[in-house]
Amino acid sequence: MSAISIKGLSVSYDRKTVLTNIYMDMQAGQLYGVLGPNGAGKSTLFKAILGLIPVNTGQVLINGQAIESQRKKMVYIPQKGEVDWQFPATVMDVVMMGRYPFKRILQRLSGQDKDIAMQALRDMGIDQLRDRQIGELSGGQQQRVFIARALCQQADIFLMDEPFVGVDIKTEQKIVEILKQLRSAGKTILVIHHDLSKVQDYFDQVILLNQWVVAYGDTATVFTEENINRAYRGQLNILHKTGLH
Repeated sequence: MSAISIKGLSVSYDRKTVLTNIYMDMQAGQLYGVLGPNGAGKSTLFKAILGLIPVNTGQVLINGQAIESQRKKMVYIPQKGEVDWQFPATVMDVVMMGRYPFKRILQRLSGQDKDIAMQALRDMGIDQLRDRQIGELSGGQQQRVFIARALCQQADIFLMDEPFVGVDIKTEQKIVEILKQLRSAGKTILVIHHDLSKVQDYFDQVILLNQWVVAYGDTATVFTEENINRAYRGQLNILHKTGLH
């Protein structure tokens, strides 16, 4: 059974079609790179998988079931630009939010929840920052906080929207290391990504998207100059970044 199964998905905003007739199956224990030009519908695909937006046609199943019954098993890490970094919360506050899906309304967080949060902070190498306000952190530290929150939720499916934007190379390497550990633990990870030069090193599978699925499958098979050209519609400067030509 697929971790994520998408059948005939179409989405439009204000009568403008964003995604058309998407069919895909994504498996557990795989690290997927979601690639395509601006406006290709990558973030819309994530929102549809998460059940956050209405769809015109089609169906998304998570572990063979409707999204509503699987929400605790899914975690979304947004682009940094979508986050209010001035919100008066500490690093620990944000990471502990990963435990809220397991709590009833007004139920307190337990010592075990705090232990899980601390382990997530240690895994991301930011336990010494736990009392800092999130707005005081560097871009790389902020991204580590949100990945720690995702680890704290102990989800099975991770959707990450451009996690490497605005981070230093050390943080990027740390994030990739964590993603590969999660993959080895059987998690399903989808990453919207724009630096094509790193694709072959980072991802097991590639989804090339431009309002429809141009190609998807094993990186070695799918990430070709021909498919990239089709997805990016001849933006040849893109190809110079891939090392494929």
